[in-house]
Amino acid sequence: MSRKMTAAVLYGKEDVKIEQVPVPRLDEGEVLIRVQVALTCGTDLKVYRRGYHARMIVPPALFGHELAGVIEEVGPGVTKFSRGMRVVALNSAPCQQCFFCSKHQENLCEDLLFNNGAYAEFIKVPRRIVETNMLAIAPDVSYHEAAMTEPLACVLRGLHETNVEIGDCVTVIGAGPIGLMFIQVAKAIGCGVIAVVKRDEQVSAAKHMGADEVLMLSRGKSPVDAVRSLTREKRGADVVIEAVGRPEAWEWAPEMVRKGGTVNFFGGCASGTRVHLDTNRLHYSEITLKATFHHTPETVRRAYRLIAEKKVRPIEYITGEAPLSRLHEVLQHMIDRTGEIKTAIIPGR
Repeated sequence: MSRKMTAAVLYGKEDVKIEQVPVPRLDEGEVLIRVQVALTCGTDLKVYRRGYHARMIVPPALFGHELAGVIEEVGPGVTKFSRGMRVVALNSAPCQQCFFCSKHQENLCEDLLFNNGAYAEFIKVPRRIVETNMLAIAPDVSYHEAAMTEPLACVLRGLHETNVEIGDCVTVIGAGPIGLMFIQVAKAIGCGVIAVVKRDEQVSAAKHMGADEVLMLSRGKSPVDAVRSLTREKRGADVVIEAVGRPEAWEWAPEMVRKGGTVNFFGGCASGTRVHLDTNRLHYSEITLKATFHHTPETVRRAYRLIAEKKVRPIEYITGEAPLSRLHEVLQHMIDRTGEIKTAIIPGR
């Protein structure tokens, strides 16, 4: 008779059930992790609200992807890891053989393997992730800190691909976990940062992470004019990062950036979304439009190093804890836009 574990199963739109399911069996090269911490995130909230994610998850399916834990069991052929090791396992791994992998664009891999199931007592890690995107955690790095590796890796890739330079004026639209991380890292590398936020509680969070100026959206006032008024000679920011995934924010971003500046559409809108952009401004002002998605093995390792070296403060993003049994409640609170940034789901409680 197979062992059972408690896990969250996504069935559809805002339909997550906590159930008893079989503990996964391991094949060659796979690892079973006892989850110590699983973090909520904006992507999981989108999946919860929409009931699916075209690239990552199709219900019914185990749910969640940011985690850290202890190896419970190793499958045949695993040599780099052993039972009892503390690890962070990422949510995907590239094939390292296709056209895009050969171009150092592993995030666009034609066979990008995703893994879900962090909101559970145990998670099985496929061989490819074990070999490519699973890292041992140093003794002085907590599970909570290590679990932040995945979102930080995405942010680092976003900043790198946007060619942000020391001294740039960077405007970040959004102050969710990803927006706040962009603010903190941009400030840490020597940029001036303007944050555009929606709610009162986000003002203090953005300032705490290093924003020099914080603008709160209000009716009747143009966020474009407000941002430009804070830049030198009102010419606009050097870089604008859209980190909310809203079509109106996608349309603001090119209007907030200076001539010759760069916009990063980091926040993913719903499938089928269309936006209107001023082609005259884009052409004659030589504005670069960029979008970045996901992470690569290289940025994963850079992110973990920043955490291990205490150069990023990941624990400050985790504003609450809850047992797995309260996951549905936590996700509903995220929809209601409470002051929580990230909640640590503790399956063992």
